[in-house]
Amino acid sequence: MGIVNIESYKFLQCIESGAEIFFSTAESGLDFNKSTKEGLQNIENIKKWFQVSEVGYLNQVHSDLVHIYSRQIQDGDALITSKKGVAIGVFSADCVPIIIFDKKNKVAAAVHSGWRGTIKCICINAINRMIGEFNTSVEDLSIYIGPHNQSCCYEVSEELINEFKSLSLYKNFNIAEGRNLNLQKCILIQLNSLGVKDDQVKTLDICTFCNKDYSMYSYRKNREKSGRMFSFIFLK
Repeated sequence: MGIVNIESYKFLQCIESGAEIFFSTAESGLDFNKSTKEGLQNIENIKKWFQVSEVGYLNQVHSDLVHIYSRQIQDGDALITSKKGVAIGVFSADCVPIIIFDKKNKVAAAVHSGWRGTIKCICINAINRMIGEFNTSVEDLSIYIGPHNQSCCYEVSEELINEFKSLSLYKNFNIAEGRNLNLQKCILIQLNSLGVKDDQVKTLDICTFCNKDYSMYSYRKNREKSGRMFSFIFLK
């Protein structure tokens, strides 16, 4: 992972052959909240900052809905494209951003997976859509799990813990410590169930709530005052 500074802003960068992946930070107040003029302007700024022609995103609704990028802003939480020069991304401020790249067929996906999306296995849905529509093979995937509210700080209800534990997917795994749920581990279990190997997944291991190394937005910490980060990929 590298760091790219643009103006006074800081992006975490991961490079793949044929693609570039970025996770924005909250450095200098960079905010991608699309409900604000500032957020919309920063989304537009991605074009000039990263020399891409278009920026794709969704109205995120904590669903399992997956879309192929079509220039429309649809309700959903995963976006896929094979178009070069198009940045597709997801917004987050504690939920898990996941970037998926098919190295062979040059297909990219951006996934937003909060607890609702995780329990609905949106990551599995996105990969299955890539397999079905772009002939993706699991062994050709590189996957990046970005900054999110990690298990150290992600306390939820016992009812939600039990709801996760009731799923057969997790029956042989410890996915929680007390009331602290490990969404990243749940997602890794989902990926493994598809045949994705551990060395295909890179985790940034940055907690949006408690890390001291990077400025991050955390909805749990700041509620309505929190901005939004944008995690995105584009094909070169």
